[in-house]
Amino acid sequence: MPDLNRRQQQAVEHIDSPLLVLAGAGSGKTRVITNKIAYLIQQCGHKAHTIASVTFTNKAAREMKERVSQIIPKSQTRGLRVSTFHTLGLNIIKSELKLLGLKSGFSIFDTHDSHALIKDLMRQPDSKGKKLDEETIKEHFEGISKQISSWKNDCLTPEQLAQQTSTDPAFSYKVKVYGEYNHHLRTYNAVDFDDLIMLPVLIFTHHSEVLEKWRHRIRYLLVDEYQDTNTTQYQLVKLLVGDRTSLTVVGDDDQSIYCWRGAKPENLALLEKDFPQLKVIKLEQNYRSTKTILKAANTLIANNPHVFEKALWSELGNGEAIRVMRVPDEHKEAVRVVSSLVAHHFRFKKSYGDYAILYRGNHQSRLFEKQLREQQVPYFISGGTSFFSHTEVRDMLSYLRLLVNPDDDNAFLRIINTPRRQIGSATIEKLSQYCSQSSTGLLTACSHLALNEHLPEKAVQRLNEFSSWMERLQRNAHGGSSENSPIKVVEQLIVDIDYDTWLFETSNSEKQAEKRIENVNELVAWLQRLYENEPESSLEDLVSKMILLDIMERNEEDSKNDQVALMTMHASKGLEFPYVYIVGMEEELLPHRTSIEEENIEEERRLCYVGITRAQKELTFSLTSKRKQYGEIIDSEPSRFLDELPQEDLEWLEGKQQLEGEERKEFGRASIAGIRDILG
Repeated sequence: MPDLNRRQQQAVEHIDSPLLVLAGAGSGKTRVITNKIAYLIQQCGHKAHTIASVTFTNKAAREMKERVSQIIPKSQTRGLRVSTFHTLGLNIIKSELKLLGLKSGFSIFDTHDSHALIKDLMRQPDSKGKKLDEETIKEHFEGISKQISSWKNDCLTPEQLAQQTSTDPAFSYKVKVYGEYNHHLRTYNAVDFDDLIMLPVLIFTHHSEVLEKWRHRIRYLLVDEYQDTNTTQYQLVKLLVGDRTSLTVVGDDDQSIYCWRGAKPENLALLEKDFPQLKVIKLEQNYRSTKTILKAANTLIANNPHVFEKALWSELGNGEAIRVMRVPDEHKEAVRVVSSLVAHHFRFKKSYGDYAILYRGNHQSRLFEKQLREQQVPYFISGGTSFFSHTEVRDMLSYLRLLVNPDDDNAFLRIINTPRRQIGSATIEKLSQYCSQSSTGLLTACSHLALNEHLPEKAVQRLNEFSSWMERLQRNAHGGSSENSPIKVVEQLIVDIDYDTWLFETSNSEKQAEKRIENVNELVAWLQRLYENEPESSLEDLVSKMILLDIMERNEEDSKNDQVALMTMHASKGLEFPYVYIVGMEEELLPHRTSIEEENIEEERRLCYVGITRAQKELTFSLTSKRKQYGEIIDSEPSRFLDELPQEDLEWLEGKQQLEGEERKEFGRASIAGIRDILG
């Protein structure tokens, strides 16, 4: 392994005790994980199917798999588990359905489904028949949904919470909604995203024989981005490893920026307590950034307390000074940053894909987009509209969810009249009442003879027809022949409902309809690719994988060629760009107002650190003297983080609103080039 430095080599070869690899930004952590997998297989005699490597995004998992296959022959990696935490949890749940009271084909509720269910539960009358009004629901819904997710991430069940003595009626109400929410999930034969980790932990905690079975299956566990684990993920790791030495975790407490969604950087410190033999190896050589950029990052983050001290260093030379642009307002900020970027692009003949504009909040992107469009500069926004958020894609996924899980009432309600089947709201209401009385799912109830006593004949006939059609598709999906492959069934479904015609009827224009049809075709093509990769997959397998893709990849973006990247600093984690602009370096933006009020400056400092360490060659900050916030123009105060940087390395461009000298000439040439492009 000649491409590894001394500490990387130590991390790869250490197998005598649990290992924490404290990997600074750009220090080659993925190289360590992939080489360690190869080392375990080729040098230590581990079979690939007994090794599991888990991370947080599908993109990271794919990259890891590809890199392993470049190091050792594919024949030696058969059965290797490289996945997200949630995919591992899903596989555990699928193998232990009976213990959980779930049936095959269970649905995975995404955020949209979960929120819809919680709101429905909040609308239900209490024991005295009193209902919450919509304004009250709107006011308290977000707090309740976040609390339920937080409880699940802390592995707390409604039953455990109900035993706590509390005089707070708000707490009691949240626990009540949580209990009803879980009950309805089971009625629908469904789990939510948080359950994918919580349920395996509960199984392992209460069923030692199942835990032993999985410990036998996973003999060595590697965990990436360990600082982003929450309580349940930490418990899952601890349970799977037990008292064995077969654990390597890679993390960086300085890059922990997800506390707001349950991540606990203190889990790194807990490792020393739970694994007394823990070995710590620090990766401090950075292969990404210049010495000047790393000095700024190190100086900034030194203001945070640390359990493990480290300092990044580089052999890439000092590089350019860090520029700080101060401009009158946010409009001038956008003009100045884009002008500088365009001039640099033309002067040094760089690809637009080499540039990134990073900001604290998505709302800051609008003015930069406007300037980039005016200058004919190609760009993309990370974390924009998800493919899976399109109505037509959600419709198709709801059909597929109902096809594999007849108890999924949420999916039924979404598609029963899409396209229209002359099944009105009155029919649905009476059907729902019947289901409540008979404890039956909506789709199952459609074929009940007793419906004739509750609904008009025509309504019963239409429900019967829908039910019979779904049953026929379900039989075909389980047929096992090439004519009845999962993909053929999906294609037949689309033809049967004449969905293309429905899209033309409900779209604002022919062009919009064609785009929506294209999205449906892309969904089918995506399912086809999944099926080709794993031909033994059932329709149930494909649907659960697709739903996980939906949830996991909403904030993942593939790199775009020759386009300037616009993204939040949160979204930039794990990426790198030669030239980075961090905009809005002001108090109440970075650090954010909420974090200042909650005295959570340390995480904001880590976020700024992440932004700085994305830059490879040049880094520029921008800030304004005044900024419009909440309808009024206020004086801006420079971010405290600017004061925490090494001042000798900062080049302040305060007051220089006009482009200077060569930069102005280059910008002029850029504008002329843009005009020529328009003229063809």
